Amino acid sequence: MKLTPLQKRAERKSRNQTMVDMNLVSLIDVFTILIFFLLSSASGVELLASPKAVKLPDSISEKAPKETIVVVISDADILVDGRKVASVPEVMAMQGDLIAPLKAELDLLAGRQVVRADNQAQSKAITIMGDKNIPYQLLRKVMVTSARANFSDVSFAVRRKDV
Repeated sequence: MKLTPLQKRAERKSRNQTMVDMNLVSLIDVFTILIFFLLSSASGVELLASPKAVKLPDSISEKAPKETIVVVISDADILVDGRKVASVPEVMAMQGDLIAPLKAELDLLAGRQVVRADNQAQSKAITIMGDKNIPYQLLRKVMVTSARANFSDVSFAVRRKDV
C-alpha cells in the first residue's frame, strides 16, 4: 500500500509528537503545602543554637535574642561563631584580663564591612553564651576583651524559665 505525500506527512507528524500530559493539580497541591510550611515556620521564636556542653542559666527574661556575634564559653573551650579561639585552662593561667586570641578574632570580625546603615549598631553587639558554672574571673576576662575590641553592646544568653 502506497501512501500519498499528505498521508506520509501526517504519519510523521503523529510519530514525532510526544504526548505531554502534565497534571497541574498535584503540582499546585505540593506548592500549597510548601508555602504553608514556610509561612508557619518563619514566624517562630528566635533561638540561639546552644552547644550541649554549655548549660545556660535560667531566667525569666522576655526579650528575644538578636543576631550578633556569639561567644560560647564551655568548661574546656572559648568559641567565636563556632570556631575555637582559646582553651579555658590556658586563659585561666594568663596574667591580666586581655585574651589575645579572642581579641584578634573579634577585631577581625569587627573589621567586616557593614552593608546597611541599619546594621551598624548590631555590628558592635556581642552575645556571650557562658556555661552557668564558669568562674566569674573567666567571664570578666571575656567581657574586658570584648570591650577592648570595641564591642559595646554585650548580652548574655540565658534559658527562659517557665514561670
